[in-house]
Amino acid sequence: MDVICRVHVCVLPHHSCSTPPRMSCKKRGRCEGSPMQEGCSVTPEKSVKKRCEEAREDYKLWDVEDVCLFLQEQGLGDLQEIFRENEIKGSTLQYLTEDYLKEMISSVGKRLELLHSLHRLCQNHPDMKVFNDPIHGHIELHPLLVCIIDTPQFQRLRYIKQLGGCYYVFPGASHNRFEHSIGVGHLAGCLVRTLHERQPELRINERDILCVQIAGLCHDLGHGPFSHMFDGRFMPLACPQKEFKHEEASVKMFDHLIKSNKLEDVMKSYGLVLPEDLKFIKEQIAGPLPPEDEECFDSSQNTSWPYEGRQEDKRFLYEIVANKHNGIDVDKWDYFARDCHHLGIQNNFDYKRFLKFARVCEIGNKKHICTREKEVGNLYDMFHTRNCLHRRAYQHKVGNIIETMITDAFLKADPHIKIEGSGGNYYTISSSVDDMVAYTKLTDHIFQQILYSSDPKLSKARDILCKVERRELYKYVGQTQPNADTRIKPDEYDKLPADLANSTPQTCKPEIRINPEDFIVDVIHMDYGMKEQNPINNVRFYCKTDLTKAIKITKDQVSQLLPEKFAEQIIRVYCKKTDEKSLEAAKRYFVQWCMNRDFSKPQDGDVVAPDMTPLKASWVSKEDENSDPEHTFRLCKSRVKLFNN
Repeated sequence: MDVICRVHVCVLPHHSCSTPPRMSCKKRGRCEGSPMQEGCSVTPEKSVKKRCEEAREDYKLWDVEDVCLFLQEQGLGDLQEIFRENEIKGSTLQYLTEDYLKEMISSVGKRLELLHSLHRLCQNHPDMKVFNDPIHGHIELHPLLVCIIDTPQFQRLRYIKQLGGCYYVFPGASHNRFEHSIGVGHLAGCLVRTLHERQPELRINERDILCVQIAGLCHDLGHGPFSHMFDGRFMPLACPQKEFKHEEASVKMFDHLIKSNKLEDVMKSYGLVLPEDLKFIKEQIAGPLPPEDEECFDSSQNTSWPYEGRQEDKRFLYEIVANKHNGIDVDKWDYFARDCHHLGIQNNFDYKRFLKFARVCEIGNKKHICTREKEVGNLYDMFHTRNCLHRRAYQHKVGNIIETMITDAFLKADPHIKIEGSGGNYYTISSSVDDMVAYTKLTDHIFQQILYSSDPKLSKARDILCKVERRELYKYVGQTQPNADTRIKPDEYDKLPADLANSTPQTCKPEIRINPEDFIVDVIHMDYGMKEQNPINNVRFYCKTDLTKAIKITKDQVSQLLPEKFAEQIIRVYCKKTDEKSLEAAKRYFVQWCMNRDFSKPQDGDVVAPDMTPLKASWVSKEDENSDPEHTFRLCKSRVKLFNN
């Protein structure tokens, strides 16, 4: 303290009271040229703090002594000699993993404390960019993620509607895949960092965090025009042999993004190891196995580990972006919040609460992400929210028919659209998925390209899109549901319009004949995300008293008001003829078809065909017969007429 006093005595008289000191120098420069210059270091503690603050933004430029000063600041001064002996500089810090440190530091506690400090240091990157997102607020993204965002392949997502044809029904649903992908990248980072900070023993490193974020950011790169309309409706009809899936296209587009923008060296500069980390990113997006094989692998105890990007002790990292184990992932978290916000629908699931309780537990010899036992009800609410979004928005009857009409237009335009790809070759809408240069150019704009074209070859497609613009839509006929024994199989789909057209009403033949090409039969599968299974059966929980023991909670332990079944099939029928008489006839055909196939009675069946619905005994309840004499009279009259015929 004597040194401090002497320095102050020497410096202060140098300035007069009336003349303020010059502020152009740094604090350290106040003593420059003074014989007491070395005294400016004051104390070792202040020296450490000062040097670390000045060099924090450029820790990669630290020499060995800078690193040792950082260790002293973090209370890890006893590790300084080890770092000096191994000549560890700042450029090496981000690559220090648990396995590497084992050789230098025997104490597990010291290793975990050091890793935690290094994680905080590397996380506070000077080039982090801030995005103001309407859902998640101000979010920070790593500069490597920003490099990926600033590419033509990612910017393409600005021009692909998140909800496709829903925008024609819900005026607020104008958001795109671009902002959803940024949101998923952000949430992926939130979850993986939460696990790392809560459980340092998982040995999650900076490479893992960055790879998980990139996978979240790039998981939807492969979506086509109008999102799920492209891979769910257009491609199965245009190229049924391809079995196109947007996840596989996302992997191809990711490869194209990295190579065409020469990002390999940039990724290496931020600590990624290629090609191992590229493999890890792509495995998170699409996985190494088909869905059915993935399910078998997940339930088997003897199947070898199929992933190459990370070892099995980090299998839980594959459950963050696209969780094939139980469907709880950050992709859903973002689109629940984002879609509900833009649709004007209440979101009943709070992902921030899930983050508070998420931790990794061992189930057998496998590590999975688990949550507290008290959260089981919230998870049922999450899947219920998913189901409600499908019923109210994603599978809206008008939105679906608009997507069907757009699909018809695209199919008619497909042979006549030419998109230039690599090598100067040209591709159609459907074949562009084989060339990422061409596919990069394929967005929702194809709708306007057809709509405003004067090419006579596109006239039929143009007419359909003009009808969409004028709201001259195909007419909704009705909706029904098969029971478990009468569900329609995929190989029957093409035969349904003809089967429906052959279902001539028995009581009174319509004046107008409806042909198979006039009908559109839309088969919709509704579930909780895992077909017939209850996804909560694949979730494990832990209790407050033991954070390491994973338990299963059955549906009966939660509530008796939960669903008994977790999947159903809905059949909707539309008619391309829009005049009133044709629509009336189509509805009678539809009611008869439901009777023939033993489907549920259409909701408006008693209104559109009051003489037909009583003919099926299971469609008439005792209450109806006793309380409605007119209904009973129509029933007798219909049966007499049918007998006479």
